[in-house]
Amino acid sequence: MRTELGAGPVTRPLPRASRRGISVERVQDEPIYVLHSYPWKETSLLLDVFSRRHGRVALVAKGAKRPTSALRAVLLGFQPCHASWSGRGEVRTLTRADWAGGLAPLSGLPLLCGFYFNELLVRLLAREDAHEGLFDAYHAGIAALAQRPQASSAELEPVLRSFEFALLRELGFLPELHLQGSSSEPVLPDAFYRVDPDQGVSACPASDVQAVRGEVLLALREGPPAEGDIALARAAKTLMRSLLHYHLSGQMLRTRQLLIDLHKL
Repeated sequence: MRTELGAGPVTRPLPRASRRGISVERVQDEPIYVLHSYPWKETSLLLDVFSRRHGRVALVAKGAKRPTSALRAVLLGFQPCHASWSGRGEVRTLTRADWAGGLAPLSGLPLLCGFYFNELLVRLLAREDAHEGLFDAYHAGIAALAQRPQASSAELEPVLRSFEFALLRELGFLPELHLQGSSSEPVLPDAFYRVDPDQGVSACPASDVQAVRGEVLLALREGPPAEGDIALARAAKTLMRSLLHYHLSGQMLRTRQLLIDLHKL
């Protein structure tokens, strides 16, 4: 079994298709996670996978629903795999999948948080838009959730904030928090600012309902706090929520609404 998710894939073209002259791509041993799977025809599955070097890819796993298929135990959510596929067009054909091992199954609140990660990726990440750093952040987030099966919502919040931060940064949705967007002047610790998803950081009065102290933005420049600083953690949560709400066009995520309904996060 493979255990290193960072292993690079081998991509090489097959001979050109005889009818249309379109090259067929073959990818081998690509690190992936299954985000969603759907029944397809009688014995197969249609997969939405997140891969390290190819982004989100749609794959058909032929025969995966058969009781004797070895893929049934491999193509599970929140479990690292190495996959090979080939084909052309929007949907490729899975040719092999191997479990990469190492993570306990998610359950309870960590499982719901994992679904939250997946929904964010499906809603915000375009197909075949590769972000290796985001894939690594997803893997780290799932691993952290797997290590906390009995964790409370407060204990899981740093895991959620870290993934949200990585997602926004990798997709170019996170403004430079140490610079004012309009002038590129540095953010001052004792001044007050507001963060606009499009225009970035701008100075504002302390009385502004969205005002954030400069020292807070500077502290969040490299990411949310791991733990311990309650005020900074609250500021990170407010900032992440505001940016995600904007880039989701104000639409509520199903998993987020469920978490709210359960009074967890």
